Amino acid sequence: MKLAIFDCDGTLVDSQANICTAMEACFGEAGLIAPTRADIRRIVGLSLPQAMQVLAPEADHDALADAYKACFQRMRADGLVEEQLYDGIPEVLDAMEADGWLLGVATGKSDRGLRLVLEHHGLFQRFVTLQTADRHPSKPHPSMIEAAMADVGAEPATTVMIGDTSYDIIMAHNAGVRAIGVAWGYHDPAELVAEQADAVALHPSDLPALCAPPVCMNQSA
Repeated sequence: MKLAIFDCDGTLVDSQANICTAMEACFGEAGLIAPTRADIRRIVGLSLPQAMQVLAPEADHDALADAYKACFQRMRADGLVEEQLYDGIPEVLDAMEADGWLLGVATGKSDRGLRLVLEHHGLFQRFVTLQTADRHPSKPHPSMIEAAMADVGAEPATTVMIGDTSYDIIMAHNAGVRAIGVAWGYHDPAELVAEQADAVALHPSDLPALCAPPVCMNQSA
């Protein structure tokens, strides 16, 4: 049973403009100086309270998280949210399914936010397990990966986590699965290498080969 678990923001879709705009708005409404966009990109992948703790250590993190959700929902209602798939993602999902992989998602998004973006792109039915911040501790805790493996009966040896941030790589290691970084997201590939990613894909088309489980060969003396 081969299971490939994808992060969402920065791996499947490019949502940084939406995230930065909503974050700037909620900080402004709270009377706080908004963090830089570089700092905002650094926290993508964390659950909202943990992200707010990083961005505004002295603030009320839960209140800021609720304000961010409200800002994002207003943006979505106004038709201002656009989460584009990265080029090549549908094709790589096709290739991996054809090669016998089950597909999952582990993300800092909410259940609602993940469902909306996957349904928008016609991908919701492609994933057999969806793990979100609504039901798990923040990355890099291994809970999301462990639950995904339990959902489908997969083992760590044949499971891979694919993501763009150091949080994804550390989460994979914490769960005892292989970690494949992607170079098109929000953390520099050098950071993923520094966290001992097993490999870093430069383009989605690289993923099927990089995800292939290592071949173990018996050697006789």
